[in-house]
Amino acid sequence: MSPWTSLVTVLALILYFVVTINVGRARFKYKIIPPDTTGNPDFERVLRVQQNTLEQLILFLPALWLFSIYINPIWASALGMAWIIGRIAYAWGYYQAAEKRGIGFAISSLSNIGLILGSLIGIILYLVKLPNT
Repeated sequence: MSPWTSLVTVLALILYFVVTINVGRARFKYKIIPPDTTGNPDFERVLRVQQNTLEQLILFLPALWLFSIYINPIWASALGMAWIIGRIAYAWGYYQAAEKRGIGFAISSLSNIGLILGSLIGIILYLVKLPNT
């Protein structure tokens, strides 16, 4: 268990908690009564940030830990922090306008791809090194 990977995990969960709280705040601000999810474009962008972050988090967390185990926890944490920074940039941009989400999406997606591919390579290398039994 790496404290660095653990820290990045907690920071990612805090980020998700914040974007979830932002949905509640936007519901109040734009008077969108649950279970409605449409009605104001500003609210819908806030909701999409939360939904997309959840979608990405499902890929991110296992890839982060697998990379940490099979490659290196420091590099996993660095890629993980890049993912978090990308998600913050994504949220910040998307809250303003849908067209401004691209850079953040690219940063977090490239981080996720690096973690996933690195994990796959690390696992394959580990399996190749196993002695034949």
